Amino acid sequence: MTFVVGENCIKCKHTDCVEVCPVDCFYEGPNFLVIHPDECIDCALCEPECPVSAIFSEDELPDDQQAFVELNAELADVWPNITEMKESPADADQWDGVENKLQHLER
Repeated sequence: MTFVVGENCIKCKHTDCVEVCPVDCFYEGPNFLVIHPDECIDCALCEPECPVSAIFSEDELPDDQQAFVELNAELADVWPNITEMKESPADADQWDGVENKLQHLER
């Protein structure tokens, strides 16, 4: 089992989770983070650090976000690894809780 970054991270992209990850399994795209499923050790440290509640245990992922399991795996193989916290986008708070953000994902 692994943790999965879900839809609410899109355009919010806070990196608090990256700071606490002991195995550096986060990867960064232009406006979204993903967790590499083969590197995640299921330590659960990242989940409470996410200020927009976008990280889920795979077995607790909402039904409407199941596609993010595959999306995290796919993008973790092509995006660069991120190991240090960065400043969040200036408009991150405006995007928190917005529904149907998948259309805004930049690859």
